[in-house]
Amino acid sequence: MHIPSLSVDRVRQALLGRECSAAELTAEALRFAETENPKTHAYLTFCPERAMAAAARVDAALARGEDPGPLAGVPIAVKDVIVTRGVRTTCGSRLLAEYIPPYDATAVIRLEAAGGIILGKTNCDEFAMGSSNENSAFGPVRNPVAPDRVPGGSSGGSAAVVAQGTAVLSLGSDTGGSIRQPASFCGITGVTPTYGRVSRYGLTAFASSLDHIGPFARSVKDAATLLQVISGRDPHDATCADAPVPDYSAHLTGNVKGLKLGLPVEYLRHLTSETGDLILKGVEQLKALGCEVREISLPATEYAIACYYIIATAEASSNLARYDGVRYTSRSTHSGTLSEMYRNTRGEGFGAECKRRIMLGTYVLSAGYYDAYYLKAQKVRTLIARDFANAFAEVDAVVAPVSPFPAFKLGEKVDDPLAMYLSDIFTITGSLAGIPCMSVPCGNTAEGLPVGMQILTKHFDETTMFRLAGAFEQSQIQNQTH
Repeated sequence: MHIPSLSVDRVRQALLGRECSAAELTAEALRFAETENPKTHAYLTFCPERAMAAAARVDAALARGEDPGPLAGVPIAVKDVIVTRGVRTTCGSRLLAEYIPPYDATAVIRLEAAGGIILGKTNCDEFAMGSSNENSAFGPVRNPVAPDRVPGGSSGGSAAVVAQGTAVLSLGSDTGGSIRQPASFCGITGVTPTYGRVSRYGLTAFASSLDHIGPFARSVKDAATLLQVISGRDPHDATCADAPVPDYSAHLTGNVKGLKLGLPVEYLRHLTSETGDLILKGVEQLKALGCEVREISLPATEYAIACYYIIATAEASSNLARYDGVRYTSRSTHSGTLSEMYRNTRGEGFGAECKRRIMLGTYVLSAGYYDAYYLKAQKVRTLIARDFANAFAEVDAVVAPVSPFPAFKLGEKVDDPLAMYLSDIFTITGSLAGIPCMSVPCGNTAEGLPVGMQILTKHFDETTMFRLAGAFEQSQIQNQTH
């Protein structure tokens, strides 16, 4: 079978129709992924034994006449910040280069229980800190659409494997845009669910109040299927909400007539012309589908970057304190005392971006600065959340760009941290508010670079988000075929 053209439905059809077995499909998917990976460096580790064992379980269920699950036989990749029992999990860091976790993340358990086949772990910015996937200790990922450009970060590897066709689905993590921005840059669908919709158990913590696990897919329907599988209450995660999980795919009716959409004026000021043109063209398509679009204001947006980089770095400095060489990380061999071992392990193990964020976070949490920075940032976060609450009192969804520009060239922003941070300006607000948001492709620039449109809805209203995205996707497909 042609792996890059597969969808969840097509895999299911092939297995139920006995076109192939799950074992045969998995073997071909592994072979194809290993052959193609040097072009992008998107996978860090393959796990053929685990993949073939999962395929055998699917084939056994089919032989017994049982339903093998909604993701049966589907090749899936997992970002390397999500732990997998017995499979190396590096978080893109030298500190964890040889770490083998003793347990699985809840999202991993759920996707395998649904019949999913994990092919391997994907490259990412170190401890999920970055916007370009150039901060990995194991080298950058290349964008499969344009190999001289970044795939976006920090989940660039997970986006690249889906765009390249070496996985049908993948899991990423999003703290300030790390699913939506790579999805936009690589021309695929990426979903950041409501904070608490998916268990964070087994997700290596960067900023605990902002981290989400979410899906990448080549279609809205496939993303909806994967999100439904991994969502729901988990006793292992106190922040995981006990909210019912709807059948997201059932809401992909194509009917969005009468939906009220908000277009935030603050988001349209910093766009490159081509990106802005494509977003506005997408908005016109939504109007043609029967949506009512109005301009809205999210006035606290201008403070979002400062707010995010105070809260995220503060939480990161606390979370990353555990990587000290005492327990599960590699340890510096150039140390005579305990304090030297701590210092040298962290100095040798962490990359420049992690060090920068740890130092910033430690500073804003220090005595005398906590109230001036961290506490004030939390108050601004409340204002940002209130902006969205006010907007959703008037509209059903907010439509916005994902990034001010399409994928930039490798090395272009690596020496300018502020320019890199500003690339997240449109995604950070949704993360701070904890609302569901996603990127859906809305066209390509003259150079052929993809641009994504962002859809944001109120807490736990992923159904409206998917409904809108599905209708938009279908209208895009129809426009391309005419």
